[in-house]
Amino acid sequence: MPEADNPVPLPPGLDLLWGRRERGKRGPRAGLSADAIVAAAIEIADSEGLEAVSMARVAHKLGFTTMSLYRHVASKEELLQLMWEASTFGAEELVLEGDGWRPRLRMWAIIQRQVLDHHPWITQLPMASPPAGPNSLLFVERALETFDGTCLGDSDKLRVIGLLSSYSLSEARMARDAALARAQAQSGEGIQAAPPTFEAVLRELVDEKTYPRLYRLAWQGDSATEATGEFEEYLAGIDIILDGVAALIERAREGESG
Repeated sequence: MPEADNPVPLPPGLDLLWGRRERGKRGPRAGLSADAIVAAAIEIADSEGLEAVSMARVAHKLGFTTMSLYRHVASKEELLQLMWEASTFGAEELVLEGDGWRPRLRMWAIIQRQVLDHHPWITQLPMASPPAGPNSLLFVERALETFDGTCLGDSDKLRVIGLLSSYSLSEARMARDAALARAQAQSGEGIQAAPPTFEAVLRELVDEKTYPRLYRLAWQGDSATEATGEFEEYLAGIDIILDGVAALIERAREGESG
């Protein structure tokens, strides 16, 4: 581990979040801060999408010049990182309920999906590496806690958390894109035809000889699946993942006892 007097340099953004860089000093006009800038950017992103967020747009919303923002936030890339961190505010107070690891981890995944649905612009953020701000890491810590008392190794715990997060991000993005497509179909002059469902596309394209299984899915369908909504399908996927986690934990337990 690095010595306390020789800390590892943090990338821009993380250094601000972890107090390794001095926050911008107040200028001649009060009211501008990194927190205010992030809050304004999130308001814009929530209402108009991430593409609407720019330093100039945020400055205009706050009533400051664009250059004044750079005294507090070094770049748009740093602003995006701060926005991501702010979306996990409250992680330190998160209490996961349930008897055993499974209901608590399921609740953790649902909360993550709810955050993504509340701030759909998160699915558009660059994700070259996992978020590492204080709130984000506390959220991961809460997930790791659900495995206390199991035989699962630390590396497998992180793999499970990463898998659940990737699944939630993917499903939230598809739900967002579908909602945008529906909104676009209803915009303009009159209501246009909504985009066809995947099943409708399959019925148009696949024949029984070449694609017998897809053909069966397209024309026979699954009444249970058809009766559920998008979020219920998301939960079904979570439960399938957790079934695999249960098998992984059991295998680890058998390895210890053997």
